[in-house]
Amino acid sequence: MRKFLTLSLLVLFSISLTSSSFFWGQIGHRTVGHIADGMLSKKAQKNVKRVLGSETLAEVSTWMDEVRSDRAYDYANTWHYCTIPDGMTYEEAPEQEGGDVIKAIETITAELKAGDLSAEEEATKLKFLVHLIGDIHQPLHVGNGEDRGGNDVKVEYFGSSTNLHSVWDSRMIDGKQLSYTEFADWVNHPSSSQIKDWQSATVREWAYESMSYRDQVYDVPENGRLSYQYGYKYFDIIKLRVLQAGVRLAGVINDIYG
Repeated sequence: MRKFLTLSLLVLFSISLTSSSFFWGQIGHRTVGHIADGMLSKKAQKNVKRVLGSETLAEVSTWMDEVRSDRAYDYANTWHYCTIPDGMTYEEAPEQEGGDVIKAIETITAELKAGDLSAEEEATKLKFLVHLIGDIHQPLHVGNGEDRGGNDVKVEYFGSSTNLHSVWDSRMIDGKQLSYTEFADWVNHPSSSQIKDWQSATVREWAYESMSYRDQVYDVPENGRLSYQYGYKYFDIIKLRVLQAGVRLAGVINDIYG
């Protein structure tokens, strides 16, 4: 009996770890998709419905993370991020084997605009695009080449041992205890000039923007303990990047289907 209880607890603990790490970043991604859903042109709305059926951009935004468990999509594992060391441009940085988030966004956008895809191919590529545009706006998805995008920077966040990437992917957002629609309502107030400026920027400029926040992101005390002060100082960056990602996702899809 004791052996059975021990085994059961181990299984439950394993499931708990898997579920908490597998679904990092859900609210952020869905907020991006929800913002974009509300900014699509009528023609783009019609085409997105044709491609995705009853699913919204918010609902498919986490699909690319979910299919990591399917070996058929291993080819896309490196697309979630890119590496641009400090002082380098994207063109100067070593090429990432398997591709990266910049190349993936540029290639998929061109393929969707060109058309001539099967229904399955078009749906897959659109789902990839929704997720990737969210990823590139998270500062640590544009890595410096030294710590796997902050995954190797061990920190303590409100008494919980984690890493810096997790803090930026989800923990600061989850700490607000908002649904993705509530988070979108909070941040989704861009001006007309902001929309125009943000949608006119290139994919590579999006990456350089993420790089520009490195000093703030790595403002970690020597003891690695992060708490209210860190979130208070830097949560506005998350709000801005989520909003920019949603506005730009809408701009790209409107351009593809417009």
